[in-house]
Amino acid sequence: MKKLSLIALAAAVAISSAAAKEIKIGVVLPITGAVAADGQTAWAGIKLANKLEPTLKNGDTITLVLVDNKGDKVETATATTRLVSEDKVSGLIGAMVTGNTQQVLQIADEKKVPMIAPAATADKLLDRAKYGARVTFMDSFQGTSFASWAVSQNMKTAVLVVDQSTSYSIGLARAFKKEFEKQGGKLLKELKISSGDKDFKAIVSQINSLNPDLVYMPFYHPEAALLVRQARQIGVKSQFASGDGVSNDTFIELASDASNGYLYTDAFDSSNPPTAKSKAFVEAYAKENGDSNVPGFTALGADSYYLMIDAMNRCADGADRECVNKEIKNSKNFEGVSGIINIDKKGNAERSIVIKEIAGGKAMYKDTVNPK
Repeated sequence: MKKLSLIALAAAVAISSAAAKEIKIGVVLPITGAVAADGQTAWAGIKLANKLEPTLKNGDTITLVLVDNKGDKVETATATTRLVSEDKVSGLIGAMVTGNTQQVLQIADEKKVPMIAPAATADKLLDRAKYGARVTFMDSFQGTSFASWAVSQNMKTAVLVVDQSTSYSIGLARAFKKEFEKQGGKLLKELKISSGDKDFKAIVSQINSLNPDLVYMPFYHPEAALLVRQARQIGVKSQFASGDGVSNDTFIELASDASNGYLYTDAFDSSNPPTAKSKAFVEAYAKENGDSNVPGFTALGADSYYLMIDAMNRCADGADRECVNKEIKNSKNFEGVSGIINIDKKGNAERSIVIKEIAGGKAMYKDTVNPK
């Protein structure tokens, strides 16, 4: 009888092993190029999350297929098409900046593949998408939250610097401006730059003359780092701040001492892990990297993976794209690395933001703003 039980058990294990399959998730990120720091930071989170949770509950193995889009729209479209057509991925994660994420979304919709964005904050990003979702906040929440918080901290006058070449900057600037003035703040001037600019002498000179309480710069880290350095070099004393576009260590390295006191909005602070999953992830990250300071984009990268896996686990077949897409949008009170996330029917995330201040080359927790 014991022998028969052992044979039955062995047969069950063999059947289970035979039934288990490989499920591929395609990852499209800027690993090289101007915003490589953002892509590399998110990839660190996705990769570690996969290491910590490499299989579904039924034993199916999750394989990540990473493609570098170099921060380019054409490269993004080519990479996404290849992942879907050749690699036969069951899900997509990507692609950081809003413009490139729109390319991934378009193909995801065409090919009916569920897709999750770690970081693309434009309000209307998912308005027409059927197969997209995100784990980060929207610009309307990020911009209005920081504007309201700034006024509450007695920053009554501001200069707004906008990157006119990116939808991310334009959308975030619009949200900030509307709320800042609504809360009684005075916008002294709106100045414009373009991605790739390096000489900001004219901009910082005007800021110096206006002497605002706050200089809000909702754009990415390469230009933000250069601008704040040039401003400090001529003696500008104003408070500088940005959105999540500077949420990486490269910004601090590029800005150097000029980064001290800089404020920005983020999705996560590792010194205040909000969930059990946060604490476990921070411990694993510290063990692997020798540093417990988990960047916001790393947490969001991990959450993109975990949310996808959670949805797959709620489907009879984790490779069933329709079911996975449906379950992603049914996600309520999802316990992520970056906090509790609720996904609405459009795929947007309702979640808190964290305000950080850079001090001594480290991003430090300042405050949390929760959705109302």
